[in-house]
Amino acid sequence: MGKRIIPQARGKGGPSYRVPSFRKYNIIYRQEDGVVMDLQRDVMRTAPLARVKYPDRSVSYIIAPEGLAVGERTGMHVKRLQDVPEGSSIFAIETYPNSGPKLCRTAGSAAVLVSKGRKECIVQLPSKKQVSLHLMCRATLGKPAGDGFKEKPWVKGGKKWHVMHKRGKLFPRSSGVAMNAVDHPFGGGYTGLGKHKSISRNAPPGRKVGSISPRRSGRKKA
Repeated sequence: MGKRIIPQARGKGGPSYRVPSFRKYNIIYRQEDGVVMDLQRDVMRTAPLARVKYPDRSVSYIIAPEGLAVGERTGMHVKRLQDVPEGSSIFAIETYPNSGPKLCRTAGSAAVLVSKGRKECIVQLPSKKQVSLHLMCRATLGKPAGDGFKEKPWVKGGKKWHVMHKRGKLFPRSSGVAMNAVDHPFGGGYTGLGKHKSISRNAPPGRKVGSISPRRSGRKKA
């Protein structure tokens, strides 16, 4: 009998590969204008959050833009697309009115309001793709705070392990050729793969490693 290699075991699921929920804060937009009470970190987000208090004493959270300070009012930053000038940078954009922020919520990412019509506007996303949105959708001016987090070194492997574990990612990773033959299709060799790395697209999950259905392989002829 064989055994499930890691890709097969992850596909089956189980306690070892199940990701618990670490989301504590629901990001929503409110109709009223609130006051920023505090800035805090969410372990599942790259951008910090702003805790906002509203006139009815309720509290909710929004993604903090760069330059936001405690005591400011959210009306200065959160606006409907019909009130945003063309060419402005925006983030945490609703896909339809009152849907809540859906687009561009990662630290440092921002879209651009290209043009506005009678009922809809054109927004260019960071991927350069353009989408048409209703003018009553809301967004936050500027870009999310926390940009540059990718340049920060991990320093310790344990910290990276915790972050990857919370997101369901494998860490540390070993190369396939360094494994045993029962653990990976490329394992068990001494000098290399031991087999061609091109694989059919119809191969089962445990065998689908390497170059999946390549158009061509090998060196190009001069």
